[in-house]
Amino acid sequence: MSARTKARKAAVDLLFAADLRGKEATLNDLALLGRENREYTQALIEGVKLHRDQIDSLIHTYAEDWDKDRLPAVDRNILRVGIFELLWGSLDHAVAISEAVALAELLSTDKSSKFINGLLARISGLAPTLPR
Repeated sequence: MSARTKARKAAVDLLFAADLRGKEATLNDLALLGRENREYTQALIEGVKLHRDQIDSLIHTYAEDWDKDRLPAVDRNILRVGIFELLWGSLDHAVAISEAVALAELLSTDKSSKFINGLLARISGLAPTLPR
């Protein structure tokens, strides 16, 4: 697993834990991470926090027949990181989607990975028209 992949997983883990606690992920949570992962993990968490309302609105709008609150928390946070990387990151969209799907395969179900792939592909296609 590459350093960036580890950082993504750490971001999802910390966002997931914060979601379960009903609180925001904090910089104190980052103290548990290895030094090489901390910077990118922090950038992902801060980016998701900054754009959370818009990201959650996109999930609600484009996740047909799914309410964001009904999504498993791990899937919701994988989507949050994936959408952040699609819209505000510097990764190629195919790489961002692939990384999110790999996290879903590792942390969630087969159905989740397919759902996440489809939703992120849809948002990727719409990205040029979405406000940032």
